[in-house]
Amino acid sequence: MQLNLSQQMKMSQQMKLAPRMIQSMEILQLSLMDLQDRIDQELTENVTLELLPSSQDDRADSESSASTTDVSDEVSITATDNNEAPMDLDQKELVVDSDHNNEADFERLLEMSSEWPADNILGSARPSSNRVEEDGERKHDTMSNMESRPQSLHEYLLEQYTFFDCPPQIRAFGEYLIQNFDHNGRLPSTLPEVVQVYARPISMEDAQTALELIQKLDPPGVGARDHREMLLLQLTPEMPYSDVMVTLISQHLEDVAHNRLPVIQRKTGYSLDLIKTGIEQLQQLNPYPGRGFEVRREQRVTPDLSVTRNDDGRYVVTLLDEYTPSLRISPKYHRMLKDDPSQETRDWIRRKVESARWLIESIEQRYSTLKRVAQAIVDHQTAFLDNGPQYIVPLKMQQIADKVGVHVTTVSRAVDDKWIQTPRGLFPLKRFFGGGTQTSDGEQVAWDIIRIKLREVVDNEDKCNPLSDDALVEALAKQGYKLARRTITKYRKNMNIPSSRQRREY
Repeated sequence: MQLNLSQQMKMSQQMKLAPRMIQSMEILQLSLMDLQDRIDQELTENVTLELLPSSQDDRADSESSASTTDVSDEVSITATDNNEAPMDLDQKELVVDSDHNNEADFERLLEMSSEWPADNILGSARPSSNRVEEDGERKHDTMSNMESRPQSLHEYLLEQYTFFDCPPQIRAFGEYLIQNFDHNGRLPSTLPEVVQVYARPISMEDAQTALELIQKLDPPGVGARDHREMLLLQLTPEMPYSDVMVTLISQHLEDVAHNRLPVIQRKTGYSLDLIKTGIEQLQQLNPYPGRGFEVRREQRVTPDLSVTRNDDGRYVVTLLDEYTPSLRISPKYHRMLKDDPSQETRDWIRRKVESARWLIESIEQRYSTLKRVAQAIVDHQTAFLDNGPQYIVPLKMQQIADKVGVHVTTVSRAVDDKWIQTPRGLFPLKRFFGGGTQTSDGEQVAWDIIRIKLREVVDNEDKCNPLSDDALVEALAKQGYKLARRTITKYRKNMNIPSSRQRREY
C-alpha cells in the first residue's frame, strides 16, 4: 500500500446562517413579554441604544436627517442577506435632539457641586431625627401595603398540631410527617418508609399515633396514604347513608368509577336507587383537600395583534406595539464617532452602533412578518370570525407560507406564543391552524367541526342506551362525516367523554 500527499480543488455550495439572520429569527419567535425583556437587556449592554422619548415619536424625518448625514461616511453596515445592498445609518430614522447639550448640563452640575455646602453633601451629614422618623414611617407604610403571602397547607396543619398534648417524640415526628405531605395533603410514602428515613429512632406505635393525630386535623382527609383512605377520613357517622358510602369506598370504588352498578347490586344486595344515592353523596366529598391552599396566579395574556372590520366588511389586522418601547441610536455617539480622534474608540462605537442597528431592524422585520402572516390567516378564516368556531376551515402553515412568500418555519416562529384580539374573543394564532377530513360530498371539514358534531351526538343520545364508538361512527356518517372508529375513540378520549358503559344511566 502506497501513501502520498496531494492537493486538489473542490467547488461546493454550503448554506450558513449569518449572525444577523439568526438574531432576526430569534426576535421573531419571542413573545411580547420576552421581547420586552430582550430590549431591556440590550439597553443595559449597549450604550449606543436608547429609548425614543414619547414627545419625539411623531417628529418629521427631516429633523434627524440633518444631524446624521455628516457621519454616514463613517458608519456603514453591510447586509448579510443575499441580494441586499449595503445600508448606511442615514437610511434609517435616527431622531436626534439637537437642542439638548449634554456637555452644558455637565458643566452646570459641576458649578452646583462647587457652590453646595460640604456638610450637606449626601452621606457626609448626619440625618436629623425627624428625617429618620419620616423614613421609618414611609418604610412601615410600604411594608403594610405589600401583599401578604397566604398561609400554606403545611403552616395551617402545623398551627393546629401544636394544640395536641402529646410526648415530644410524637410531636417531633408529626411535624416531620406534615412537612412531607404533598400539595393535596397526602403522604406520598408508606409509614414504615418514613420511619426508616427519619433522623431519630421512633417506634411504629408512636409513628402511627402521630399520623392518627394529624388525620384529625382540618381539612378532613389530610394525612391519607391513598385515595380510598382520603375519602374514608371525611366520613362521619352523622352523614346520611354513611354505611353505604363506607361499603362503596372500601369494596367497590373501582366499580363506581366504571359505572358498574349491577355488579355492586349483585354483591351488596343494595337497590339501584340506594346505590345511586350513595354515589351522589360520595360526589360531595373532596378528593383533594389540600388544593384549597394552592395559590394559582392567573397568567395575563397581552395580545400582539387586533382585528377590526372596516367599512368594506374586510377584517384588518392591526399591530399592538404600545407595550414595546421605541428605540433609536444615541445622537451622542454619532457626534463622538465624528469628533473622537482615537481610532480604537471609533471602532468600538462602530461595532456598538452596528449591533443596535441589527436589533432595531430585526424588531421592524418582526412587526412586518407578524402582520403579514396574521393578515393572511384572518383572510383565510373570515367565516370563523363571522359565524363562530364551528365555521373554521382546515388550514396548514404551508398555505400561509406560500401566500406570504416565506418559509414555513418562518410562519411557525411568527405564530408561536402570539395572541390576537378578535371580535370573537382572544385567541392564540395557532388556534386558526388545523387539519381536516373530506366529507361524502368532497368538502374539506376541519377537525374542530368534527369535535363539535361528536359532542352534539353524545349530548342528544339516549343515556339509558348510550352509543358505542361504532354507533358514533354510523351517526356521524349519516351527517356526511366518514371517519374511522379509532379516530372517534381518539377524539372522544381527548374531549374527556366517557365510554358508553360509563355514560349509561340506570
